[in-house]
Amino acid sequence: MAQTLTSILTTQVVRELQGFIREVEAFPSDDSVWHTRRGVTNSAGTLALHVCGNLQDFVGRVLGGTSYVRNRELEFSQREGTRVSVVAELRTTIGVIESVLPELTDETMAGNYPMPLAGKTVNTAAFLVHLAAHLAFHLGQVGYLRRVITGDNTSTNPLPLAPIAAS
Repeated sequence: MAQTLTSILTTQVVRELQGFIREVEAFPSDDSVWHTRRGVTNSAGTLALHVCGNLQDFVGRVLGGTSYVRNRELEFSQREGTRVSVVAELRTTIGVIESVLPELTDETMAGNYPMPLAGKTVNTAAFLVHLAAHLAFHLGQVGYLRRVITGDNTSTNPLPLAPIAAS
C-alpha cells in the first residue's frame, strides 16, 4: 500500500517525539533536565516544552481545531519540573499528532496553511515538513546537551529506522 505524505509525517513526528521521551528519561535527575552549559541558552526541558507547544499549536489548534492555548513565553522561561511532567507533555503531543495529521485531506495538504507565518503564505505540506525538521533539529540539540551534561555518550537511538521501514 502506498503511503501518503500525512502518514509519513505522522510516523516521522511521532518517532522523533518518542526520541525526545527517551532523551528526557535518560537524564539522571529532574533537575538535570533544566541544566545548560555556557553558550547554550535552552535546556532539554525547555526544548521539549517548546516543540510540544509548537506542534500542539500549529498542528493541533490550527489544523485540528483543538482548544490548545499556547504560552510560548512559558516554554522558554520554565526552569523546573519533573521528567515525568515533561514526558507527559510529549505524550500528549503524540496524541495530538496521531489524531490530527492522519485526518488531513489531500486538498488541505495541497493548499495554503490557514494562517500567515512571519507575514508569508506557506503551503501546508511544506510547513508540516518544516515542523518535522524543526523537531529533529531540537532533538539533536537535546541529545548532545544530555551527553555534555551527564558525560554519558550512550545513544538513546533517537531516530530508529524501524518505524519508517517497509513492512
